[in-house]
Amino acid sequence: MFIRCSAILACLLLSFSAAAQGFDPGTVDWDKLSKIPMKDMFIKQFNKNCAACHGEDLRGAPLGTPLVGNELRHGDSVKEIANSIATGFAKSGMPAWSETLSEDKIWNLALYIAEKRQGTTILDKRADMKVLLPEGTVETAQASFTIEQVVTGLDPMPFSIALLPDGRILLSERMVGLSIIDGGKKIPVEGTPPAYNDSNMFLGQVQGLGWSLEVALHPDYDDNGWIYLHHTDRCTDCNDMSKRGGQPVSMNRIVRGRLKGNQWIDQEVIWEADKAFYTTTSDLAAGGRLTFDDDNYVYFGVAMKDTLDVMGIQDLSKPYGKIHRVHDDGSIPKDNPFVDTPDAIASTWSYGHRSVQGLEYYDGYIWNTEMGPRGGDELNRVVKGGNYGWPIVTTGVNYDGRPVKVPKSVKRVPEEDTVLPVADWTPAIAISSFVFYEGEAFPEWQGQIIAGTLRATDLLRLKVSDTDVEESEVLLEDLARFRDIEIGDNGELYILLENKTDSQIIRLIPAE
Repeated sequence: MFIRCSAILACLLLSFSAAAQGFDPGTVDWDKLSKIPMKDMFIKQFNKNCAACHGEDLRGAPLGTPLVGNELRHGDSVKEIANSIATGFAKSGMPAWSETLSEDKIWNLALYIAEKRQGTTILDKRADMKVLLPEGTVETAQASFTIEQVVTGLDPMPFSIALLPDGRILLSERMVGLSIIDGGKKIPVEGTPPAYNDSNMFLGQVQGLGWSLEVALHPDYDDNGWIYLHHTDRCTDCNDMSKRGGQPVSMNRIVRGRLKGNQWIDQEVIWEADKAFYTTTSDLAAGGRLTFDDDNYVYFGVAMKDTLDVMGIQDLSKPYGKIHRVHDDGSIPKDNPFVDTPDAIASTWSYGHRSVQGLEYYDGYIWNTEMGPRGGDELNRVVKGGNYGWPIVTTGVNYDGRPVKVPKSVKRVPEEDTVLPVADWTPAIAISSFVFYEGEAFPEWQGQIIAGTLRATDLLRLKVSDTDVEESEVLLEDLARFRDIEIGDNGELYILLENKTDSQIIRLIPAE
């Protein structure tokens, strides 16, 4: 479900900051939760308390009304559902659950119901769903297209593609590294920074350190041959955290190099953080996108690679939760907003970001998509020096349904001093990579956003203004996890699908 950040959003969504709710945010026992499939925990809680009346599938039972597939009489925002659960409706026989359930359990139930109404539940990664590509012509509101397979059988966790001028495709897979797709075959690129495959599972998600992330061509690639790679640099015994724990640490880094055959040569480091900022936090929290503007400045997002999730994001002296900006050779632009701020990291362009999943330049502005935890996915127009609020201002909540806990050490910032998102999705759809469409193949989409989702497994079209989304459409529904999107020379769309057994690249071309 797409919700505009406007007066409509204000009516439908609850601001889940601790201040707005007035709750005492509790801590989460992650050691305990790591031993419980979280999705099953939410299902069991619903079945125990609600299924007798509303059905285990939420489609109703003799004693209660359906909770999905229909309008809810008393409102369908998370806040309204929670209020309905808490206060009950004596005339219809529904008890006031506030008398028997704690606040966090009521919020869990409300979020679970809202997520089921949307079509996915928290931690439903949908990575193992069978990929069934539509046959024939796909008709949408503004254009029609067909789908071609470019290559199949990729690693379960791909991240990025870049289109070479000769028709080949650069592919970055997180735990494999950089490859070239040539004639449907995958050829490893030798000599790039290593990618590590010693992953483990936590709360149903793959964790690891030392991954390959975004790959992108320099805007003047035809002249200089530069290829930029966003990866996480990994080291051992290189800082206090690594020495104390006896384990490796990692941190985002930008390098560039050139291709000679399938060899990576001429590597230069464009940006790297001090080793003191390397952490044991999984690279799943690294973000990893980069883009260029018309003047060839490089922008890249560093997500919550701090060990406590929210520490450092509001701190300008730390790289976490920031979008950074450098010259294409790595030097710091003199007009960066914090170059004269004492102790600030000079490459910082904006801050208060949680997890940047998409980053694009269009018509004079940088735009980004980022994920909240449970809710609070955002589309932002990124302004110079802007504070985007995380973890203080958000419509998202923790995965256990409680408000985001903001440590006392984090400086509070008034909401009016932050930049509000152009769009917000709660419940979360896991918004991912996107492009502003520019091409001849689909002229009807010119200047509009084509965006992927992970949890929702949909491909979206969004017509945006500076402060709002004016129109939205689902182009492909329940297909796969959409990880990356690129535009071909003729305007066709190349899309990277992430799947446990069938990751692949597809191509959308206009229907004849």
